[in-house]
Amino acid sequence: MAEENSDLLIRVTGHAGRITLTRPKALNALTHQMCQQIDAALVAWLDDPAVKLVVIDAQGDKAFCAGGDVAGIYHAAQAGDLQAARDFWRDEYRMNARIFGYPKPIVSFMQGFVMGGGVGLGCHGTHRVVCETSQVAMPEAVIGLIPDVGGTLLLALAPGRLGEYIAMTAYRMKASDALYAGFADHLIPQDKWPALIAALEESGDATRLDQDGTKPDLAPLAERQEEIDRLFDGESLADILTQLQQSGSDFAKDVLKRISPHSALSMAVSVEVLHRLRGTQLSMEKALEMEYRFTYRAQEMADFQEGVRAQLIDKDRQPNWKYPDMQVPPVEVSNLLLPLGDNTLTF
Repeated sequence: MAEENSDLLIRVTGHAGRITLTRPKALNALTHQMCQQIDAALVAWLDDPAVKLVVIDAQGDKAFCAGGDVAGIYHAAQAGDLQAARDFWRDEYRMNARIFGYPKPIVSFMQGFVMGGGVGLGCHGTHRVVCETSQVAMPEAVIGLIPDVGGTLLLALAPGRLGEYIAMTAYRMKASDALYAGFADHLIPQDKWPALIAALEESGDATRLDQDGTKPDLAPLAERQEEIDRLFDGESLADILTQLQQSGSDFAKDVLKRISPHSALSMAVSVEVLHRLRGTQLSMEKALEMEYRFTYRAQEMADFQEGVRAQLIDKDRQPNWKYPDMQVPPVEVSNLLLPLGDNTLTF
């Protein structure tokens, strides 16, 4: 059973359910339809005894998946349709939850860019493989969104205050960092992947991945951990900014420079979400439900439309953010995270 459209190749080979992203020219960005098709395949394979594990990979060298395809939902909102984005995020988040809770092993092979929606697709399975070209990031603050697709769960679980740092700076993790921060499990050179995937298809045994990994170098994040923990332990964005400004270290100055083009509103909400998640029972569904509170409102009440315009549509890189002085009123953060009532994300 092979189902092929221009964006995805879904089939069963040997003991493996196989999902391959086939949009290399678009950096394998996820569309709403792709999320629905991936989810449907996972549902179909749940009770299929032939499928012992699932392998997710992607064509092209540049990207496993550089994120969600947001241009379409931007244009829909400009024309007055806010529901297109809400439907897309709802279905995508349900797919993320299914991957995270899937009873069979899910093995992902993530080369090149793994960003935003790519993290949601590739970093919630049981066996997450990166290589020498992998760059894993949650760059949502650049477009006025917050880390979503269950990314806040990974960020909340990352050592110390790495979650705040990665979310605010859109820091790109190479393989050693991704392993250290909990976004990946195995570093395996990309030239070994085809033989490894063939072996997985033949055996249906994901434990063989444990024999193939190479030891990563010391992660830059590990070296910076102490300083990051000190600078990012504030209760709010305002506290963190104060600590960065008062520090005067070269690293703090570099961080301030890197976050200066990002949406302050997005960064403030990201910090709040991570703190809330760490303070309650941490679960994937809780993370996704809280993310959806923000994304549901993002087009009307946050910086999302303006961020997408500046980065992806007009490409002038000059977003007119709501709080250019980075002084975000706490009430604004609270309003964006209020429960959604009848529109709450359900699974």
